[in-house]
Amino acid sequence: MDAGSLSSPAIKSRSRCPLQEQFLQRKSSRENLDRFIPNRSAMDFDYAHYMLTEGAKGKENPVACSPSREAYRKQLAESLNMNRTRILAFKNKPPTPVDLIPHEISSSNHQQDKSAKPKRIIPQTSERTLDAPDLVDDYYLNLLDWGSANVLAIALGNTVYLWDASNGSTSELMTVDDEDGPVTSVSWAPDGRHIAVGLNNSEVQLWDTASDKQLRTLRGGHRQRVGSLAWNNHILTTGGMDGRILNNDVRIRSPIVETYRGHEQEVCGLKWSASGQQLASGGNDNLLYIWDRGTASSSSPTQWLHRLEDHTSAVKALAWCPFQGNLLATGGGSGDRSIKFWNTHTGACLNSVDTGSQVCSLLWNKNERELLSSHGFTQNQLTLWKYPSMVKMAELNGHTSRVLYMAQSPDGCTVATAAADETLRFWNAFGTPEVVAKAAPKAREPFSHLSRIR
Repeated sequence: MDAGSLSSPAIKSRSRCPLQEQFLQRKSSRENLDRFIPNRSAMDFDYAHYMLTEGAKGKENPVACSPSREAYRKQLAESLNMNRTRILAFKNKPPTPVDLIPHEISSSNHQQDKSAKPKRIIPQTSERTLDAPDLVDDYYLNLLDWGSANVLAIALGNTVYLWDASNGSTSELMTVDDEDGPVTSVSWAPDGRHIAVGLNNSEVQLWDTASDKQLRTLRGGHRQRVGSLAWNNHILTTGGMDGRILNNDVRIRSPIVETYRGHEQEVCGLKWSASGQQLASGGNDNLLYIWDRGTASSSSPTQWLHRLEDHTSAVKALAWCPFQGNLLATGGGSGDRSIKFWNTHTGACLNSVDTGSQVCSLLWNKNERELLSSHGFTQNQLTLWKYPSMVKMAELNGHTSRVLYMAQSPDGCTVATAAADETLRFWNAFGTPEVVAKAAPKAREPFSHLSRIR
């Protein structure tokens, strides 16, 4: 069991506007530039004395001399560094760079450096910060999702807001009454137009964001709040506090087509594999299940493919690997603190890494073999890992409370995080994908150089 809801009073945030950008006051490096304090260690006092006494005489009473003597005087002054105009020094000169690598060695390696892949710089701070007042501080919910149309959905209290990443505009999609709310989960359909909204009253609403219309409400499947949602084409999978997992075909009148029973407590994580064949579910009972769609049945509860008990706390963070279909990463809560990797065909645990803090969410980099994790107690950080070595590449800090929710942009580069500090932050954690190489020419048809037999 994991630490769940730690909701803070909503009164403090009523005056704040949702999804408005925060402009942090930064201390300017140009402040107090009216104070010039000389640096004694950088001053030449002998030269200063000469310029204040003897040097000034020559300027006030110039003595006529031949052109050759004047040229000699200028060359002598230049060689002795006597042409300086400033007496006081306000900063040290930078030291002369020292070439630690012999020129012949560096030149021999120059060609190799050209072919080497440039090192990616990972920004340590968020690119943008938006206000997220009334964000529910509950580990078991899923209140953030980024759709394929580049629109971010976030649930704040009883309201779902849409933030268009292409132009930064914000709109309010829907609001429920207090007796039905708060909103407990949001999930975009693959088309990026329709969205599912799970509620505290056990219902699920389907909305068309293009027309701002509610299409239907799914009732009767769950007896308690719906905290997790996952789409598989036209199938909407819902997970509830009652431990039930339902597959809903949203095209038909009676939508429930399969029921998965296994969890004894709240289902807080649901993710379909890229193939749509396997479903991973994590619960507050510390259990991880792998379900296979091929064995699903509408007549009786479906038997799981694997029941995995290695985690010792709630399993919410789930992420299918984009480059290996049967590889699943999972994260445990504050009593577990580990990231585990599974072969979902065999059910074998491939690796386990102790992160030292509560794992709230996991995301794979779509362009590199990297994994990003968000954490709660006690550091509230994001950690970027290199897979499969699981070496830490970077730790991103900024949130002051646990980072409960993460979502990835459609291009896979930007990550949005929502935390209990009531802020929504955007990070360039995964960099910019490399320019796609020109497509290889299509293979010629066999024997295309021969005349066809007619």
